[in-house]
Amino acid sequence: MSNLSLEAFDKAPLQHDPCDFVVVPEFVRPEMIDAVNQDYPQIDEPGNFKPDDLSYGPAFASMLEELYSPVLKQKYIEKFGLDISDNPLQITIRKYSELSDGNAHNYSKGKIITTLIYFNDEWKDDAGRLRLLCSSWDINDYSAEVVPEKGTLIAFRRSERSFHGFKRFEGERRSLQMYYVKPKREHKDDDERLTIKRRPKRLFKHRPRFEQGTPYHRQQ
Repeated sequence: MSNLSLEAFDKAPLQHDPCDFVVVPEFVRPEMIDAVNQDYPQIDEPGNFKPDDLSYGPAFASMLEELYSPVLKQKYIEKFGLDISDNPLQITIRKYSELSDGNAHNYSKGKIITTLIYFNDEWKDDAGRLRLLCSSWDINDYSAEVVPEKGTLIAFRRSERSFHGFKRFEGERRSLQMYYVKPKREHKDDDERLTIKRRPKRLFKHRPRFEQGTPYHRQQ
């Protein structure tokens, strides 16, 4: 059974204020979220990590394969009306948020479409809820807010108005970040807020078979 509800993605309306975005509750199917969480990567510190640097179980690996699939990319093309067929996909994973996270920011022009998927069982805190902002600096001036729980997805197109952030939160806040990026994009941009941490290489429990040409394909 698929981990992801492409039907829900199809039905979710594309919204346009303050930028083009879509919110899909239960994008990770409710009947699959427990297994995905049970196999969630072993992370014990704040930071964003590449899948290749983590250890995780088969349910999470299966979900990653679906996220890298050309079928899902085609759904994004149809939803946003953008030809991203030649744009590679980057993925990072996070488990803990710290008080320095969440400040209002925008991404570099190298990121065309950004997606965040959330995995907490429930979220009662007022902090930590992702907001699409109406200004470049005020976290309380927003047009959309997403509760980071239960497989909810938010995807938005980068623009000069795609500022986002959340009220500061410290603790477990499980999320996966996806970026369709411009080809041959430099790994680090001067204006980028995302810090990717690297871990020593290790033996992995499970690793999805990514297609050749994806960012984390290992050349033989």
